[in-house]
Formats: sequence, C-alpha cells, structure tokens
Amino acid sequence: MFISIKEWVGVLCGIIGASISTLLGANMNIVMVLISFMVLDYITGIIIAGVFKKSGKSETGAIDSHASLKGLFRKGGMLFVIYIALQIDVVLGFSYVGLATIYFFLANETISLIENIGLMGVPMPQVLVDAIEVLKKKSEETEDM
Repeated sequence: MFISIKEWVGVLCGIIGASISTLLGANMNIVMVLISFMVLDYITGIIIAGVFKKSGKSETGAIDSHASLKGLFRKGGMLFVIYIALQIDVVLGFSYVGLATIYFFLANETISLIENIGLMGVPMPQVLVDAIEVLKKKSEETEDM
C-alpha cells in the first residue's frame, strides 16, 4: 500500500517536530508554534521574492539562493541558541532562560511573518496587531526575570 505525498510529508513533519521538541526539552506547544512560524516565515519569504519580487535580501527583490540558504542556517542557529538556553536552565536550576529565549524568537518570527504577509498586500486585523504587542511585552517580561 502506497501513502500519498501529503501523508508522507505530514509524517515527516511530525517526526522532525517531535524530535526537535524532545531535543530542546521545552514545552511542546510553544516549540511547535515557533517551528511552524519559522517554516511559514521562510515560505512567505520565498513567495515575496519569487512572486512579488519585493525581497529586501536582493538588489532586484527576486529570489536569491544564497540569501535563502543563509535564512535556513539562521533558523537552524536560532534552534541551537534555544537548546543552549534550555541547557543553561538545567545546569543552573533555572526555568526561565529557555522560555525567555523561545518567546524572544517567537516574537521575532511573528513580526517577520506579519511583515511578509503585509508585503503581499494582505490587511492585518487590529486584534492580531494587538496580540503581537502582547507577545512582544511577554518576551520583554521574561527577559527581565
């Protein structure tokens, strides 16, 4: 019995997401939200460059494979930073360094994602803009701990 590509991609994403969440050792829900926003941000960045030719990463606004690769490595680096922060929590007996780091990156990814969607000409409802402000404040509060 063959499985469809859609099912295969779903299973693969589930395995990768669960593995990363387990490796990071953080709250599975917030890590999955962060990872999904990272993926969506990357995809919308490709759309902005490929379809709308509005990328700030190239002179022409079009897709630049070097910038795209840098973006992937940058997102991988973010996951490494989260891993380090969570391990600092373990070593020092804290419980907030990793969470603050996750909220920091979640706020950044959310803002980037909203900017990309805005470049596509999609209007943002005020309730979403307000929710992003709350997320920014929560990120700042956890940094002050």
